[in-house]
Amino acid sequence: MSQSGPGRPPHLVAVLVRHGVLPMELGLVHQLFGGAVSAGGSPLYEVVTCAPEAGAIRTDADFTVTVEHGPEALDRAGTVVVPASHEDDERRRDNGLEEPLASAFARIPPAARVASICTGAFVLAAAGLLTGARATTHWKSARRFRELYPRVELDADVLYTDGGRILTSAGEASGIDLCLHLIRRDHGAAVANAVARRTVVPPHRDGGQAQFIDRPVPRPQTSSTGAARAWALANLHRTVSLGELAALESMSRRTFTRRFREETGTSPGQWLARQRIEHARRLLEESGLPVERVAADAGFGSAASLRQHFHAALGVSPTAYRRTFRGPE
Repeated sequence: MSQSGPGRPPHLVAVLVRHGVLPMELGLVHQLFGGAVSAGGSPLYEVVTCAPEAGAIRTDADFTVTVEHGPEALDRAGTVVVPASHEDDERRRDNGLEEPLASAFARIPPAARVASICTGAFVLAAAGLLTGARATTHWKSARRFRELYPRVELDADVLYTDGGRILTSAGEASGIDLCLHLIRRDHGAAVANAVARRTVVPPHRDGGQAQFIDRPVPRPQTSSTGAARAWALANLHRTVSLGELAALESMSRRTFTRRFREETGTSPGQWLARQRIEHARRLLEESGLPVERVAADAGFGSAASLRQHFHAALGVSPTAYRRTFRGPE
């Protein structure tokens, strides 16, 4: 959990920008962390923008931003976020950070978290922070990243990675997911969900969810699997068969499975398992129901089955997840 709270100053988030920064990535960090408040309405984070050298910073749009803080802002940062720069990232060589960016990184406190958005992962890798670690970046940049940093375990199929102190995210939108994940990790689901509602974005997408890589657009169909999905979501507590879902849409199992994959990118069974996990997560975060009841309501049948599926999907037990992510009682 974050150290901010009653009697403590807000946790400082420093956004380290460079020429060519993407304005959306810069703005989303301020919007999300800046919108996190305590139950009494006090800001939980202080967000500042800094650069290796203060002054005018070019964006990848037709305007510049004036950055008042230089690298000294990093001295007291609890979290440092590095957005992408399309002017710089993929043109890098595997020979470390150039000055003055190297000097800026040297000022980051050893205990501070460091997170990247999109191709900002190139900077973290050049700084040696990702060597031997799992990371992600935008799928279009994955090949170049692997060429430059073969000692990084790149997973270009996920939205974000959390290595504890070092975190990476894929594209611009997954930067939103990563920021909400950090808020959730610091202050629990209630605070993160409030920020998401205010920003009108989904409160949680799992880091292991696939990036939205280009796929051929399916031909329009006269039927849809939407009604079946809605019915399944309303009946997660019971056994749901493929035959039932197909019958709801008046399709054969084969046709339904094909249409379902076209519309969701996954099979009915995989989709249903994911929805059960997500429902269990919400119950663990937002209710005091015993694990056995959570298992039943989410359709897993038993606590043992829930633990097995939960650990396979998230790497933690339901009890550990509740302890980490549930907000204050």
